[in-house]
Amino acid sequence: MSFPKYPECQYSGVEWLGEVPVHWEVKRLSHYFKERREKASDKEFVPLSVTMGGIVPRLETAAKTQDGDNRKKVVAGDFVINSRSDRKGSSGISPTDGTVSLICIVLEPQGTDRSFVHHLLRSRAFQEEFYRYGKGIVADLWSTGFADMKNIVLAMPPSKEQRAIAAFLDHETGKIDALIEEQRRLIELLKEKRQAVISHAVTKGLDPNVPMKDSGVEWLGEVPAHWEVGPLKRVWDVKDCKHVTAEFVDDGYPLASIREVQARCVDLRGAKQTTEGYYRQLIGEGRKPEAGDLIVSRNATVGEISEVADWHPLFSMGQDVCLLKRRFNGAAPGFIYYLFKSEAIGEQINSLLVGATFKRINVEEIRALNISFPPEVEQWRISRCLDREDDRFGRLIGEAERGIELLRERRSALISAAVTGKIDVRGWSAGAEAEEPGLAMVAEDRAGYSAQGGAA
Repeated sequence: MSFPKYPECQYSGVEWLGEVPVHWEVKRLSHYFKERREKASDKEFVPLSVTMGGIVPRLETAAKTQDGDNRKKVVAGDFVINSRSDRKGSSGISPTDGTVSLICIVLEPQGTDRSFVHHLLRSRAFQEEFYRYGKGIVADLWSTGFADMKNIVLAMPPSKEQRAIAAFLDHETGKIDALIEEQRRLIELLKEKRQAVISHAVTKGLDPNVPMKDSGVEWLGEVPAHWEVGPLKRVWDVKDCKHVTAEFVDDGYPLASIREVQARCVDLRGAKQTTEGYYRQLIGEGRKPEAGDLIVSRNATVGEISEVADWHPLFSMGQDVCLLKRRFNGAAPGFIYYLFKSEAIGEQINSLLVGATFKRINVEEIRALNISFPPEVEQWRISRCLDREDDRFGRLIGEAERGIELLRERRSALISAAVTGKIDVRGWSAGAEAEEPGLAMVAEDRAGYSAQGGAA
């Protein structure tokens, strides 16, 4: 959808606004807003959080202090913005009375449409200008105070036009948000389908007609009759990391810990490094990672697993992971990799986790995990099949994620264009428009997913 430009524009005098319609008023922010500096207690008013999504009741994850009496009061209809640059975009019109942290600026609109203000001051164009006025000693973390904010120049349309722009943006951003939500649901469906494909392949095999037997393990259910069932340690050695306090250096041997085992292959970019002496200690007693080995997280992100490739440099295990080594040369690392991604292993691990906040599992429990393992030739066949499926789902998910990014970019650009007078929406009406191309995109994604074996 394209929109006309205003017939007459003039330079606003400030770079962030550029040209604006001639009939728009260009004045400092302090002309349109008054700062609310009143202190309040969260015992009297609802504590609020200032988020990228707007002003909401205080999140459970928000940092809380004992100083609940020393907060800023917010009245419904006020605009609140977090002054810190690392919270860029955290702002909005408050729907309710409440209190916010002292690091926030609370503005009381003076004779302006609240909905228009919400879009204007949350626009990317304004946010960049706002944080440009910040001060601080750290390049990517500074604060902007009202003393500087009040001098930002705004271009304000007449009241009727403010309402028209707000109505347009409410409608259009609502449609884009719906498209984004559709893409998110598609991503969740794809992830669920990928999980189901993996779980079925590593516990039931690829042949739907093969005879089955009861595994005797609740998590596994029935498995192919010719598969074996037993503890992981029967086919893979599980080596705990050596508990040595290593010395860290800038240029040495990488250490693979929890952070390094979040992808298919161990990711050593950014890994801590140690000296050759400590490296030799850490790889002792059969703990040297080699091609075909697997490294598993046993703390925090329990059960995450990555494969050691033949292109990896020499490295050792760090803390909180364990090393899996094949007992038989023909065993397929990919099969065990996908087994750890399956519901069968996930449910076993979840039943063993200890720790209220920092989850962990001990190495003996990992060794005792019940698994089903087919003959080695079949392991490789299943592994290669799942590689193809994983790539296919990865591409579909990637396309949906890129679609979300494009929609977000369109949303941001549309808001900035409308609130700075780059498009004229005065003739717009909700009923006189064609279907957005994005709707067709979502429909095509769903159809493609269904055609490839997903749930419609």
